[in-house]
Amino acid sequence: MKARVRWIEGAAMLAEAGSGHTLVLDGPPEHGGRNLGLRPMELLLIGMGGCSEFDVLHILRRARQDVTACVVELEAERAASDPKVFTRIHAHFIVTGRDLSARQVERAIRLSAEKYCSASIMLGATAEVTHDYEIRST
Repeated sequence: MKARVRWIEGAAMLAEAGSGHTLVLDGPPEHGGRNLGLRPMELLLIGMGGCSEFDVLHILRRARQDVTACVVELEAERAASDPKVFTRIHAHFIVTGRDLSARQVERAIRLSAEKYCSASIMLGATAEVTHDYEIRST
């Protein structure tokens, strides 16, 4: 896997993934940014959410669960002093579908957290990572 991050101006950077996709990173005005893009730490948190949600959906599909929507809401706390690593991350999954099994949803989240989600497991080295879920019917 490769990536490239190029400084534009102030605190703005253009990030290019090896897959060819790009996004803008920036900082707040008080740190020389213009608030034009994601903060790098926000991107880490979003990456964990996307990685975990991808796993959960894949596992639920293999379990033949009829999922019609899935959202993961993330909340994180950071250390007060440098390095301001994540110290706590909570992921709340909202899984919507027809006749969903709570046992299967719980299993999918557990497998992602303990076995498959590289981002979650990596961030878990410095942060307490917790999960919960709710199931909604369509």
